[in-house]
Amino acid sequence: MADRQTLTESGSGGELPGAGAETAPDLPFGAPIGAEAARESAREATATAAVAAASAAAVRRGGRFRGLLPRRSGKLVTGLVIVGAITLFGLLGPLIAQPPRDSNNPALLPPGPEHWLGTTKLGYDVFSQLAYGTQGSLFIGLVAGLVALVLGVLFGVFAGYFGGIADEVLTLITNIVLVIPGLPVVMVIAAYVQNADGLGPLARSSLLVALVLGITSWAGSAVVLRAQARSLRTREYVAAARVAGERPARIIFVEILPNLVPLLAAQFIFGVILAVLGEAGLSYLGLGPTGSITLGTMLNDAQTGQAVGTGAWWWFVPPGAIIAALGAGLSLINFAIDEVVNPKLRLAPENAKRQRKATKAGKGVADTGAFA
Repeated sequence: MADRQTLTESGSGGELPGAGAETAPDLPFGAPIGAEAARESAREATATAAVAAASAAAVRRGGRFRGLLPRRSGKLVTGLVIVGAITLFGLLGPLIAQPPRDSNNPALLPPGPEHWLGTTKLGYDVFSQLAYGTQGSLFIGLVAGLVALVLGVLFGVFAGYFGGIADEVLTLITNIVLVIPGLPVVMVIAAYVQNADGLGPLARSSLLVALVLGITSWAGSAVVLRAQARSLRTREYVAAARVAGERPARIIFVEILPNLVPLLAAQFIFGVILAVLGEAGLSYLGLGPTGSITLGTMLNDAQTGQAVGTGAWWWFVPPGAIIAALGAGLSLINFAIDEVVNPKLRLAPENAKRQRKATKAGKGVADTGAFA
């Protein structure tokens, strides 16, 4: 009887154990009930609220697009410095270097005062070839990244906004391109197109390689952009523009695409990385451009000239180092842009810094990043 009376009192208004503690936020239907689920939901809510407040403050301080820019961080600064240095070298290096096909130099000279990076087996100056090769690889990366981005927008954003039959057709094409192996297709297309009649100077050129790489690497971007466009088309401002009679093209380019700027930038940088690496792979296999010099053609020349066997490390190490540094720099910039797209990544460094300060001060820190 006593137990039954106690239970009745607790159910009718008595205080349950733990009732004085902070209650967990409401969870979606069917979600697991527990302390871990409550803490995860609280962390997500806190992160979303903090990012919304930061974005609103940025808009008040610096305009509409201030909140879309990545915040200054070590990753962003390091990536910009690396990519900027390589870009300046590719633009200014050919101005101070000798012609890259000048063979009036002694063969296989090691680096020295006259030839900073030595010479090749045919007497070409490696520094000159590296400068022109960096310029050629940057050109291929930019063109291929732009082509892949445009196709990703056409097949992703348009499919996500219009829906219906258009979405099904465009998504079907995207899925077909997505499941086709990339490298074999690029090799077959490059080998066929470069030997086709009627192309003239375009055959075996850097522009043709860039177009082939861009046309075969847009499917992944289209999938990501389609998902974001399907989410944005249900927003209030898009519905208001549709009710006001705005044309679909204007809604896409004025209302939707500006909100996808960080994601578009990330996809473009990712496309540039894939194009630079893809060109290096094609050129190493002998399917790259023959009318111009790139970092990949330098590696192919070093391989056919037996640079490894003869110990001419200065022939293949510089182009490989430039490719690795360019990929690392672009990846660091992409990581900084991801912090704009993903609120958790943006708040993670600040929460970690607060936790370290609280640990040094001897205070506890809650899971949400706030002081306990």
